[in-house]
Amino acid sequence: VEWRGKPVWILRRTPEMLATLRGHEAELADPGSRRDDLPEALRNPGRSLRPELLVAVGICTHLGCSPSLVAAGQPHPAVGPGWAGGFFCPCHGSTFDLAGRVFRNKPAPTNLEVPPHRFLGPARLVIGEEERG
Repeated sequence: VEWRGKPVWILRRTPEMLATLRGHEAELADPGSRRDDLPEALRNPGRSLRPELLVAVGICTHLGCSPSLVAAGQPHPAVGPGWAGGFFCPCHGSTFDLAGRVFRNKPAPTNLEVPPHRFLGPARLVIGEEERG
């Protein structure tokens, strides 16, 4: 799926994945997404309209590389032990949690972008339009 020529990821998050979104705010550069241009409905720890679904642009905010998903517990030298799962950009080492929030002291200056989107039903998503009132 693309939006404005950019790849959009849709990630279904399990209850275990959702549990990792709290408790590491001190490690994040912008845990409350204050620097993001997000509507109020997306200003939550999951940065989502539906907690189980992340809709995000799959482009690193540093230099436009494509991060990859690194699951919790997956052996990966760049994320180290205790990794709760998230995204890793191999070009310069930026890491993002499962809500697309960037960790502190990484090259990426901001969280992954969340495109405007809305749901038409349980299995229908429109990207490029926000939820209506």
